[in-house]
Amino acid sequence: MPAGRDGESAQAGDRSPPLFDTSVAHIARVYDCWLGGKDNFAADRDLAERYIAADPAVIPGVRANRAFLGRAVHFLVTDAGVRQFIDIGTGIPTASNTHEVAQGAAPTSRVVYVDNDPIVLAHARALLTSDPAGATDYIDADLRDTQTILAQAARTLDLTRPVAVMLVGVLHCIPDDDDPPGIVARLMDAVPPGSYLVISHPAADIQAEAMAAGSALLNEALAAPVTFRNRGQVARLFGRLDLVEPGLVSTSQWRSSAGAKPLNVWAGVARKT
Repeated sequence: MPAGRDGESAQAGDRSPPLFDTSVAHIARVYDCWLGGKDNFAADRDLAERYIAADPAVIPGVRANRAFLGRAVHFLVTDAGVRQFIDIGTGIPTASNTHEVAQGAAPTSRVVYVDNDPIVLAHARALLTSDPAGATDYIDADLRDTQTILAQAARTLDLTRPVAVMLVGVLHCIPDDDDPPGIVARLMDAVPPGSYLVISHPAADIQAEAMAAGSALLNEALAAPVTFRNRGQVARLFGRLDLVEPGLVSTSQWRSSAGAKPLNVWAGVARKT
């Protein structure tokens, strides 16, 4: 039966519980607000506006994050020859998604998207249509469940060949107690040499006062906490992988125009040798 926009059954008298609680903000839908999307609810919009008041740089920051994703994928396809991607923490689809950039340069590219938000997955299945020469797939899983992600990714990808693991704007949703470096290491241990890791992560040490205020707002409103990290902490997420030039920098400065102002998200791409 069709579902209403609030996730409840549209059939009259049906008292089945909603698929998700729209009264509680969700980080993917808040992000959609910041990008000007329409797939969000009142709680998401309220939190998005309050965050903007605390940190006006969030709007250029999220745009720079999307632009970084596009530049990183284009580099991986055109310079590094990668044709396989696992994009974890997909977010609600917008412009220049991973498969669009990859298949625009190499139509045979294969992309697996991973998320655990029902709205994200519904939109991904409806909108993220592969080029006929390539493939896309969608996994409902939490980043911490690396075994499920890897097992299901193998339906679409050949994990004996290089893979780019995309962790763009998602690792701040993993608290320190859940060992984010260990999660990243398990993913990268499962892919062969020649694979790449892409990370962007909110910076605790750029515009630190505004970022501290913003993270406090998010942690008051979201069901799951977020953790912004400094450059050293983000660098440790790459483990012993080899960062490609220009290293770990602001998203706005990763292979972009000279003189770009640093924004409050760290970003890097690294190769497994």
